[in-house]
Amino acid sequence: MRGLPDPRKLIPHQLKRTRASIKVGRGPGSIDYIGIDREVPVSITVISYDAEHLEETRYSSSDDLEFDLHPGKIHWINVDGLHDTRILEKLSKRFDIHSLVMEDIANTNNRPKFEEFESYIFFVVKMLKWQEDDGRVNSEQFSLVFGKNWVISFQEVEGDVLDYVRDRLRKTVPRERFLHSDYLAYSFVDAIVDHYYLILEKLSDNVEDLEDGLIENPEPEQLQIIYELKRHLIQIRKAIWPLREAVGAFERSDSALIEKSFKPFIRDLYEHAIQVIDSVETQRETVSGLLDIYLTSVSNRMNEVMKVLTIIATIFIPLSFLAGVYGMNFNTNASPFNMPELAFKYGYPIFWAVALIVGGGLLWYFRRKKWL
Repeated sequence: MRGLPDPRKLIPHQLKRTRASIKVGRGPGSIDYIGIDREVPVSITVISYDAEHLEETRYSSSDDLEFDLHPGKIHWINVDGLHDTRILEKLSKRFDIHSLVMEDIANTNNRPKFEEFESYIFFVVKMLKWQEDDGRVNSEQFSLVFGKNWVISFQEVEGDVLDYVRDRLRKTVPRERFLHSDYLAYSFVDAIVDHYYLILEKLSDNVEDLEDGLIENPEPEQLQIIYELKRHLIQIRKAIWPLREAVGAFERSDSALIEKSFKPFIRDLYEHAIQVIDSVETQRETVSGLLDIYLTSVSNRMNEVMKVLTIIATIFIPLSFLAGVYGMNFNTNASPFNMPELAFKYGYPIFWAVALIVGGGLLWYFRRKKWL
């Protein structure tokens, strides 16, 4: 049996967030971070490579961010952390990225989208990660800007689902496909979409376990798990539906930055997004049915309890009548009609024999009617 998440851990932890209201009164293109407040330092990793060689450099602050863009190499700049807007401003100036794009990158409440400009392309994706410790799904905005020989990725925190892309970059020699920035950008989005499958499998396992538990032993705590599963599926749905449109725009784009030979890969990515949507909708219907199963199981259990109690009460009604009658005060000396059975030698055993015959007869009758 796969373990279901502990309902006590499913209560959302309230984190302090920088709200969108700080934008009130600010001009368009102002780079203001909107998201969870963080105190960890921002880290920047730059991977520069060609067909045969790869160099990886890590920077701990915007002051150290100095590197050259060699024409014969592809450069991947990965920024972990958006709360230090100085880094965003510096990259905006270095790569001549429009201030409205940087504003969208700093705002982590954006929906997935695709925008193309003359010298670069902008992509926003929602990256979902599964937490094994409490069985929760975390959503993080992943922004992507790529030009002719460079790709910049922006993440809210360090830690992502792109490790296998990094491994392919480090181990694949020669890196023929990766010598194009559009393929590298496609690899990031493809890895994020593929990770949706992993999360859906985890949720599907929980749904199956929960369904078995609801049928065998429905408990009130399972309602919290059902609502949490519904929330996760809504979260995935909000991430994948706009992404389908963005990937579709990616495929239809006529930008010179996108090689025509890579269009089949993007088309395959679009099909993966459609499959994820279908799976999400199927699981949403299944989870909605779990609530009906819970209510039906609880109702059936209540009916069984009520049936047993009713049978017990029905059996004791005639027994209570007999006990009530023979429990009254009688005086056999006053009249022979004052309960003459009290004077019988075997009156007490006869009473119990009658009581057992009445009770047993009722049980036999209930079984014959298939009420038991």
